[in-house]
Amino acid sequence: MIERRSLVSKDDCISLQSQCDLLGISKSGLYYVAKGECDANLEIMKKMDKHHQDHPTYGVLQMQDYLLAQGLRVNPKRVRRLMRKAQIIAQYPKRNLSKLGLSDYIYPYLLRNLDVDHPNQVWEIDITYIPMDRGFMYLTAIIDVYSRFIVGWGLHNSLHGENVIEVLDGAIDEHGVPGIINSDQGSQFTSPAWVNRLNELGISISMDGRGRATDNIYIERFWRTLKQDYVYPFPAENGTTLWKGIRWFVNHYNKEKTHQGVGRRTPESVFRLSA
Repeated sequence: MIERRSLVSKDDCISLQSQCDLLGISKSGLYYVAKGECDANLEIMKKMDKHHQDHPTYGVLQMQDYLLAQGLRVNPKRVRRLMRKAQIIAQYPKRNLSKLGLSDYIYPYLLRNLDVDHPNQVWEIDITYIPMDRGFMYLTAIIDVYSRFIVGWGLHNSLHGENVIEVLDGAIDEHGVPGIINSDQGSQFTSPAWVNRLNELGISISMDGRGRATDNIYIERFWRTLKQDYVYPFPAENGTTLWKGIRWFVNHYNKEKTHQGVGRRTPESVFRLSA
């Protein structure tokens, strides 16, 4: 995505909109500049994200206590804001908001007791915060549940809903249409644009229960592996370096890393053999 945006030229005879259409990117992404956080806040977000990997049920107050133990006095309001910005969500069952009528676009969870026996039967999609030396970005990825193969991913500097549709369309162009897509109930996945796109494609929509990360367990495991094996040991200097690093890691994860859950084979070998 970063490489494709760099190809757009404001001095070209072709309009910006036409260039974006040809490259398959959103024009709004050319103008968006994320509001930066101070160094202290960036460091707090990194600490909380790393701690969240081992303690996923910690909410605002427990995270505040953890930071205090690290010598950081941070008030609850600031902790809550930075947790939200870093996509850190405490994992415990919450009230079902769809019963309260707060969203017309929340769907039931379809994967319970489902026998997943072939590729492209079920995909899981999610977004996670990725820190850099200075600043951070958001990574969207889609995993094929049967093979654990990462079928698509994209790196962005915002949480715009169009980003997840862009990643979805790229994955479908390369690997075909899945039967079911499971996500959480985040605003990107309970938007009319997302739901309408899946309905247009004939894809069944499945959503986690509120705060139940185990409902989207395979993409959550990928986040944990990515952060422990690459993001934190090798912090990127900037967005371009991060994009190249994630491209390398996804290639390694798909083609070289074996997984016990698929018979100690690589995700790509399982995906290609069975597809």
